[in-house]
Amino acid sequence: MADKFANYPGAKEAPAAALEYHHEEDHNPPLRGWPLVIASTLLSNSSVLQKWLWNNAKFGQPKHAPGLDSSVPWRVKPDVAPLGETGPMLPLEEGYLVTPKSADCKGRFNSIADYHELYKSGQATPLDVVEALLPLIRRDVGDEESKYAVAFIESNVDEVLQHARESTERWKEGKQLGILDGVPFGVKADTEVKGYVSTMGMKVDKTVAYFNKPEPETCWPALKMQEQGAIMVGKMNQHEIGMDTTGCNPVTGTATNWYNTRYFPGGSSSGAGSGLCAGLVPVAIGTDAGGSMRIPPAFCGVYGLKPTFNRTCSRATSMCVVGPMTSTVADLTIAYRVMSQPNPSDPGQNLLCLSVPPSPGSKKTLGICRAWIARADPDVLKVFSSCVEYLTTVKGYTAVDISLPYLREGQLAHAATCLTEAATEAFARNPSNYLAPLNHANRMLVSAATHTPATDYLSYGQIRHVIMAHLAWLWEQHPDMIVLTPTTPIAGWKICDGDEAYGCSDGNLSIKNMTFAWVANTSGCPAVTCPGGYVEAEQGEGVLPVGVMGMGEWGAEEQLLGFARDVEGFLEVEGRRRPKEWVDVVGLARGKGE
Repeated sequence: MADKFANYPGAKEAPAAALEYHHEEDHNPPLRGWPLVIASTLLSNSSVLQKWLWNNAKFGQPKHAPGLDSSVPWRVKPDVAPLGETGPMLPLEEGYLVTPKSADCKGRFNSIADYHELYKSGQATPLDVVEALLPLIRRDVGDEESKYAVAFIESNVDEVLQHARESTERWKEGKQLGILDGVPFGVKADTEVKGYVSTMGMKVDKTVAYFNKPEPETCWPALKMQEQGAIMVGKMNQHEIGMDTTGCNPVTGTATNWYNTRYFPGGSSSGAGSGLCAGLVPVAIGTDAGGSMRIPPAFCGVYGLKPTFNRTCSRATSMCVVGPMTSTVADLTIAYRVMSQPNPSDPGQNLLCLSVPPSPGSKKTLGICRAWIARADPDVLKVFSSCVEYLTTVKGYTAVDISLPYLREGQLAHAATCLTEAATEAFARNPSNYLAPLNHANRMLVSAATHTPATDYLSYGQIRHVIMAHLAWLWEQHPDMIVLTPTTPIAGWKICDGDEAYGCSDGNLSIKNMTFAWVANTSGCPAVTCPGGYVEAEQGEGVLPVGVMGMGEWGAEEQLLGFARDVEGFLEVEGRRRPKEWVDVVGLARGKGE
């Protein structure tokens, strides 16, 4: 297989001791309100307490993993690159990608194809869409702020309107750039867009130099969308610096989960999850270092694709990637194909070959780690099991049992690596007082991460190597396999009294929520989340979506998109549901056009 990939880990089954899954209860004290403020203040000023928190989180445990000795190499980045032809881009205007779903389709969301048909019919223009959308997403209008606007942080209104006018003129002259011309999309606050400061969900403090430096360039995935004529309407809200999976942000406001407003939207791409499930935009661009493009879509009943490491752009990280979240599978396919075009100036990214769909009639295999899956709550398992039955009986998949190594130690290594990288980034943003821009929960986490020893960090790389080599071995046994799990073991994360004032920190639930998501980040493999069903909530009004996730081999994005279409068929059996307060932006624009 080495001739198929660059930087291939080699295929090697992990030792038996590493494959024994053992769950341990964590004992990180949940904090909110004044207890959080007090604990954060004490920890921020005490290296002794910071070290205690690091030890209590068991971040020193991975180096003692069975079978992990000096003979195991360590790997800093999961930069496996599938080799082959890098282009041309697969078509965007074929079959189901450009065909809107029927008007009577249950739970129908507006798609890229709907916007395209709207403009093609002349019923409305891109300017009509933007003029209908801006009042819903602007954060600079004081008391007139819409209840939906908390999904966003900032919009450069004049620029957005100008791009809408340009798109409208292209349509008027019959010179539209393609199916994306005039389609609105948002970009997460931590992702570079020229002219915007990448606030990462932090409180903007103009005395800090970082907050006075707008980005000089737009990141490659967003730039490729704009080159197709799509309109970037604003930067989207997020969990501050991406360091948790709730989306709770006491500074910028917590984006709303419109399926049930008493539950968090998920994080860290909380604004994307909220904006997509509300119907504000059909596409959002985000980042994912531990499920951030999969957990919010799962909680908010939409789709997210975490691509292969370096697939859309290379970044200074060993975990984080940039990719699309969308309302439909067709839109996920279009957005992925546009964003993943090779960048001549990025040698880490342009090495990866074009992902292509499997040949018709190819074998379809689901790899299921039963002991791991059992960690999910019963209501989530019920939805997951029904989906597996549909895929195996209706769609022709074969389910095989698999084992994965270091599921406990690997998750701890992943969490500690992400936090250590976050601490490094915090120092770079504000060297004189690296904790000052952060909220109380992140001050605790980031200060504790400064105590990660180099020996432990290298042991995390050893864990990564063993996991990647074992996955390579599994794919030699089952070349077509998709590792199937729920996206999260819980259907939703309850909002508690006191969370909104100062934020919240619940390390135990954070670790649980990422039970299945982290493996794709540690290994660099692509993964897709799809809505698979709904369960009843324990508080508030409305149901909770449940996500189903597939992880594929390096470079298998198109296979995963085909899998997502199959899961979409399962959802349609019972009927997809829209949130009660979903917004029909296409309908609003059509009214303006008339």
